[in-house]
Amino acid sequence: MRVLLDAYALIALLAEEPAAAQVEALIRRGNTAIAPVNLAEALDVLQRVAGIPRERLEHLMTPLIDQAIQLAPIDGQIARDAADMRARRYHRTRSPLSLADCMLLAAAGRGDTIATADRVLLRAAEAEDVGATALAA
Repeated sequence: MRVLLDAYALIALLAEEPAAAQVEALIRRGNTAIAPVNLAEALDVLQRVAGIPRERLEHLMTPLIDQAIQLAPIDGQIARDAADMRARRYHRTRSPLSLADCMLLAAAGRGDTIATADRVLLRAAEAEDVGATALAA
């Protein structure tokens, strides 16, 4: 059973936000992964919003990715499943579910859970029968 982190989980860990301790505990338990699109989203926010330089992020990320956090493989079937899921679940005001969130859900295999603070993503996970851990916001 893997725990798939959404972008917020990685942001919380590296920016020392309220969910940092929860995310650290999940990583310590092992078998933690992140989809490449969620990794890209987290790195974007950490650079653009938090102002962390890319070089610093590289220094922080090197021991995490592929050692403590695996990259979840994304293939054509997962991409198609994510597109189908977004077509079913997205609504501009009631359910602004991002394509990156749908990729995360589609990458979750049987028995996997996702870790997020995003309420829209948590509701979608429940509707898609994907286990979820709610992180502090």
